[in-house]
Amino acid sequence: MPTAIVLLKIDHKRVTGTAEKILEIQAVTDVYSVSGRHDLLVIIKCQSIDMIETVITDELLKVDGIVGSETMFAFRSLEKREGGRAVDVD
Repeated sequence: MPTAIVLLKIDHKRVTGTAEKILEIQAVTDVYSVSGRHDLLVIIKCQSIDMIETVITDELLKVDGIVGSETMFAFRSLEKREGGRAVDVD
């Protein structure tokens, strides 16, 4: 399933409220508060890249409190399984 990882800079007075609003977006599977240059890391999964683009531009980036963003697309998804081996999950 196509996956986007979006790094967001948030108005520091609004991080928690903004994260909660982002979680209301159906295609958002995870929101992490992170350290470093960005404040939140958002995982979006959709049936197509076109749908991801729509979610990002029409929903995510319209949430109040976001002051900057950087989007990455996942090429492959690997998961660590029993025995420590990585397996392709797409």
